[in-house]
Amino acid sequence: MSTFTTSDGVEIYYKDWGAGQPIVFCHGWPLDADSWESQMIFFADKGYRCIAHDRRGHGRSSQPWDGNDMDHYADDLAQLLDLLDVKNAVLFGFSTGGGEVARYIGRHGTKRLAKAGLISSVPPLMLKTEDNPLGLPIEVFDGIRAAQLANRSQLYMDIPSGPFYGYNRPGATPSHGIIQAWWMQGMLGGHKNTYDSIKAFSETDFRGDLKKFDIPTLIIHGDDDQIVPIDAAGRASAKLIKDSKLIVYEGAPHGLTDTHKDKVNADMLAFVKG
Repeated sequence: MSTFTTSDGVEIYYKDWGAGQPIVFCHGWPLDADSWESQMIFFADKGYRCIAHDRRGHGRSSQPWDGNDMDHYADDLAQLLDLLDVKNAVLFGFSTGGGEVARYIGRHGTKRLAKAGLISSVPPLMLKTEDNPLGLPIEVFDGIRAAQLANRSQLYMDIPSGPFYGYNRPGATPSHGIIQAWWMQGMLGGHKNTYDSIKAFSETDFRGDLKKFDIPTLIIHGDDDQIVPIDAAGRASAKLIKDSKLIVYEGAPHGLTDTHKDKVNADMLAFVKG
């Protein structure tokens, strides 16, 4: 496996497919780089270099007890891009990975980037506060934490079986393969790491980071996203990023990189080439 060790001693797994302009993918919670495989094989086959890593504590990366926060996630990403000397890259983030993208740009700038993309992403801020009334109450995230401590395996079966892919909607046809792949990726992650990451993706305020975006940015979000509601996320991010394009998928769920992968791939390709 391809790995590198961060400055604080965490071993990070990454995959590096193909050759050409780099496209870098940051995954969601509690998943790993494999969650992007439908996009990576699509782009690598079209002459792009596709790079994705397993966030610290997730997938095949090591499981540090501390440092499971957005600053460390962003710094790990920066070290990977420096190691590979990535230039003129397009950086995409899905869900929690969108927070990683935002914090990376906020802390490290865009010198290695040509464009960015936020797909079903958590910025600007998921938590409901006095100045963020569209966010979700803290009780929602406390509930996820409690469910993880009570029975993590069952939680990781319930989420993809229901709201993540919209399989709880009338007429939906669940894919057991997709559900099992989600569960497997989640269970590979560390219990403590994925638990801590709930706070990272829900309570981190990315509004300042988004204001530092100075490259073209694609935002894709489903208007039936039950995990990261579009009004608090995709639409709010589009208002904060100067050079952004928002594409709303009517009726699409959170996990649209799987349920709508052909449309997602086409829209991402048009953005990369445009």
